[in-house]
Amino acid sequence: MNLTKFGSKFTRPNGISQLMEDLGNAKNSKNPDIIMLGGGNPAVIPEVNEVFVNELQQLVSSAQVDKVIGLYDHPQGNEEFRVVLANKLNENYAWDIDENNISLSNGSQANFFVLFNLFAGEMPDGSHKKILFPLAPEYVGYADQGLSEDMFIAIKPDIEILDTENQSKQFKYVVNFAAVAEKLKSDHSIGAICVSRPTNPTGNVITDQELKQLDTLAQQYNIPLIVDNAYGHPFPGCIYTDATLTWHSNIILCMSLSKLGLAGLRTGIVIANKDIVQALGRINGSMILTPNSLGPTLLTRMIKDKELLKLCRNVVKPYYRDKSYTAIALFNEVFADMPVYLHKVEGAFFMWLWFKDAKISAETLYQRLKEKDVYIIPGHNFFIGIEDNWAHKHECIRINYATDESSLRKGLETIKLIMSES
Repeated sequence: MNLTKFGSKFTRPNGISQLMEDLGNAKNSKNPDIIMLGGGNPAVIPEVNEVFVNELQQLVSSAQVDKVIGLYDHPQGNEEFRVVLANKLNENYAWDIDENNISLSNGSQANFFVLFNLFAGEMPDGSHKKILFPLAPEYVGYADQGLSEDMFIAIKPDIEILDTENQSKQFKYVVNFAAVAEKLKSDHSIGAICVSRPTNPTGNVITDQELKQLDTLAQQYNIPLIVDNAYGHPFPGCIYTDATLTWHSNIILCMSLSKLGLAGLRTGIVIANKDIVQALGRINGSMILTPNSLGPTLLTRMIKDKELLKLCRNVVKPYYRDKSYTAIALFNEVFADMPVYLHKVEGAFFMWLWFKDAKISAETLYQRLKEKDVYIIPGHNFFIGIEDNWAHKHECIRINYATDESSLRKGLETIKLIMSES
């Protein structure tokens, strides 16, 4: 095919397509012994799933589903859902927003494609703007979202080895604010700052103070701060440390219904100032006419009647928090005699392992694990905008621990076996 620059860029192999293709192949495999520790798919929590199925049955019996599947919604997304969500956020966090501060999309991935290309890329004066990640590693799905090349700049983190009494060999990435401030001062091409909280892939949750510092820097340089809150408050609420949900007109807060267990409904949420939301709605109108209605309609009553937040608080968060305790205990047991470090688990449902000074790369480990029907994600794909010669970049892997204990144990033991033989 004779493709355009757009076609060439978006059809070439990349980290996220490799991930999704591997997951698809594994899903369709007839091998019952496959260990799936890759991907970001949430667990199917029976109690939660039952609630959603019952709600869907109510929609069908009341004929509301006819409106969902038979009518177009507003380009910014289902208006009733946006009104109810705005009211609930105002009630819970003392914000001052309405439905026109909220835009929906067919999944967070679509939101980030639009947001990154709104604030970075070729500008009308011929200059080029970029997105700054103040803390690497970051979500692999960001990497190929730019319409132009070299859209992303990232700052290497400070690495703190944690002195813990019962949870040995842990570390944490910390924002190097001196480097972030220097980059913003010296490089006038930065169009926006973006950080995820909790962070996919590491489960890192930047502190309220760190978020405030990033917010101050963004306002100082008159650029937006984009916060990816897909795993955070108020839903699904997978944060296991103190963290305050913050928003004002210079923050673009991105949320999702996927991690509630509704990944297939593809519903992303953006909370922003009204100019940005209007722009997102117009882009929706041009690209997809209107976002999917099913996810928002399914949850509107549950948000209005305070059932969803109760479900997150009493079921979803405890489920993943307990999974994290199991994951940490297994890590300490399996890797007790190896120089392997675990990033402190503060949120989401990922283990981020650092094989310090390993003799094989994470990519090689990934390929050897696939041969044994164990799927993880090699870490170098997450260090977007970081030079390839940084050894640490090739010493890390991501594991999704939202699985059963026996599968996680088998996967970790297989990883240990391969690393011990290398």
